[in-house]
Amino acid sequence: MTLSEFQDSIRAGIPETLPAPKPYDITINHAPKRKDILTPEQKELALHNALRYFDPKHHETLAPEFAEELRKYGRIYMYRLRPEYEMYARPIEHYPARSRQAAAIMLMIQNNLDKAVAQHPHELITYGGNGAVFQNWAQYRLVMQYLATMTDEQTLVMYSGHPLGLFPSHKDAPRVIVTNGMVIPNYSKPDHWEKFNALGVSQYGQMTAGSYMYIGPQGIVHGTTITVMNAARKQLKARGLAGTEENMKGMLFVTAGLGGMSGAQPKAGVISGVVSVCAEVNPHAAHKRHDQGWVDEIHEDLDVLIPRIRKAMEDKEVISIAYLGNVVDLWERLAEENVHVDLGSDQTSLHNPWAGGYYPVGYSYEESNRMMAEEPEKFKECVQESLRRHAAAVNKLADKGMYFFDYGNAFLLEASRAGADVVKEDGRFRYPSYVQDIMGPLFFDYGFGPFRWVCMSENPEDLAKSDAIAAKVLREIMAEAPEEIQGQMMDNIRWIEEAGRNNLVVGSQARILYADCEGRTKIALAFNEAIKNGEISAPIVLGRDHHDVSGTDSPFRETSNIYDGSQFCADMAVHNVIGDGFRGATWVSIHNGGGVGWGEVMNGGFGMVIDGSADSDRHIKDMLLWDVNNGIARRSWARNEGAMNAIKREMERTPGLKVTIPNIADEELIRNILK
Repeated sequence: MTLSEFQDSIRAGIPETLPAPKPYDITINHAPKRKDILTPEQKELALHNALRYFDPKHHETLAPEFAEELRKYGRIYMYRLRPEYEMYARPIEHYPARSRQAAAIMLMIQNNLDKAVAQHPHELITYGGNGAVFQNWAQYRLVMQYLATMTDEQTLVMYSGHPLGLFPSHKDAPRVIVTNGMVIPNYSKPDHWEKFNALGVSQYGQMTAGSYMYIGPQGIVHGTTITVMNAARKQLKARGLAGTEENMKGMLFVTAGLGGMSGAQPKAGVISGVVSVCAEVNPHAAHKRHDQGWVDEIHEDLDVLIPRIRKAMEDKEVISIAYLGNVVDLWERLAEENVHVDLGSDQTSLHNPWAGGYYPVGYSYEESNRMMAEEPEKFKECVQESLRRHAAAVNKLADKGMYFFDYGNAFLLEASRAGADVVKEDGRFRYPSYVQDIMGPLFFDYGFGPFRWVCMSENPEDLAKSDAIAAKVLREIMAEAPEEIQGQMMDNIRWIEEAGRNNLVVGSQARILYADCEGRTKIALAFNEAIKNGEISAPIVLGRDHHDVSGTDSPFRETSNIYDGSQFCADMAVHNVIGDGFRGATWVSIHNGGGVGWGEVMNGGFGMVIDGSADSDRHIKDMLLWDVNNGIARRSWARNEGAMNAIKREMERTPGLKVTIPNIADEELIRNILK
């Protein structure tokens, strides 16, 4: 397809003449069939809802086709409307647009749906089993058409993948405002999601899927790398050893999930210098990560795998191994054979336990998918039995010295609901969330989080230039940084300096870097200057994972190290989005859902296009300050010591910032009063 044909296809939106039906591509990793949850009357409603995108003259053709999709797949995806062109992030100038900001958003959307990036690209699901960009291909076409025609004085309003329309605004307003899954709280159970999604009225946007900010596995790799390195240091410290790279070699890290969470763990294990073993039941996912170079070896036979693990540990290899099989079988075998596991976790998509996020032991991948759709209650029973066995094996290894942490994808939550032995007598989980032990106190409380950027030229040279700029800025900041954040600075300087040779790019020319407010702002301003003087050839999109200091409220993940009772309150995420929206974000998003599931978390995010202009400088200074310090201030009010120190430093640095600081009551006084 020529560039002109591609642009014409974008401008056409839903074409006047329907495209021919598309064959079902069996080479692509597809979403499992969703369970049949709608009543006959609701199925009629689902068809009415789907057909409203099309001229009535097409209804006779499309109605039976959509009814068959609903019957066969549990959703109406409108496969016929899937574009003819390849889906990937093109250079920004290839997109037909009246607004450069809108063109940047088009690039980000297409990257989210790139088959190299997306988990189930033809079902418009980017990651996590159900993290969707859109509900159907008609929505995609309409959105791209709107973005191609809008100006910098319009705002596109998005309701769970549906484009409500273009509304007049102004140049400093967001170009797009996104919501996903914003249902009434009493209707946020998993079956509610199944029903509303099947009706075509709501979707689960995950975090960065539904807000167009996903950058492939790299985003999760960095968070996992930091977690693994600091978990390894905790283990080494407990043994009286220094947390050096040399001492980390030969340590064993065991986890699961190469599909829904992008296969981050193997790469993180390699960067951390350990032996990593990751279980995955989906052959498509395992082989995809191996083909991409994210996994070094794949083994299907535990009789072969166990000796291979022992040898790798003995030889202190830095290697990533995938086990193509069920993680429960792996954990039980490791416990049975007394293999010393240093670090254990789980990155299966257990926020989505009944619809493909976790597969029960003892059943093939194919049989599980059949049972999921046709015998959902039996499937649920099998999953819960697996979770009980899973937890039992983990407990055996933890009793022998393994440090196990929940990566925040609801393993402990769902295991506890299944009756597994993961809850202590005081009602708390037996194992910490990675946020509680590592990310929260060491990073989030100090304002460090997953700052990310995408080079709109799609030129690797621009990305390399941005890496060099970021490293230079961080080294300058580190020279004056207080001792309490020196370690965080060093880890991130090492990351950014090593990023290029670790081949982290999958999809768009993007990078992630954990930085605090000062770091994010100074790096962004340096990028803007480089664009202005031509060192970087095109605009850059700034963003972050929602998994950050301020963007997400969840008692099981991002705010699990908040102990004043407010870990269940979502004020922070909501304020984050509102504040970003009037301080210069190009688009903002807020979702019900994220890494721990529908109804368990509230996520707020943003994207910002910088183009070398004075307006971009102003937006950077205004918005990034709020985007980070909103969360630090909330964490400070929760009496988190690191956050209290961080916000005091920020008030000294920033005129006009005045934050309410908590007074600390004497614990003994309170205990005595309440006797």
